[in-house]
Amino acid sequence: MRINCPICGDRDWREFYYLGAADYLNRPAEGDLDAIHKYLHIRENPAGVTKDLWHHEAGCSSWLVVERNVTTHEILGVELAAEVKR
Repeated sequence: MRINCPICGDRDWREFYYLGAADYLNRPAEGDLDAIHKYLHIRENPAGVTKDLWHHEAGCSSWLVVERNVTTHEILGVELAAEVKR
């Protein structure tokens, strides 16, 4: 699988560290225990298109949001996480 880093260009997936679902960028505020419980423990595990956080550990050290199909490993899009959070 190849990931096209917006800064470094096309790279092998082994240069990256996978964190998990990109909804980490929208985690609930402290104090809302019900929302925190759902965020931590009630997760979907879809077969198909997902958005995930990847860290370009062996490259520019950027955090990326990678949209991919988890059943085919096709990369559909890559964005800098800092731009997605805005």
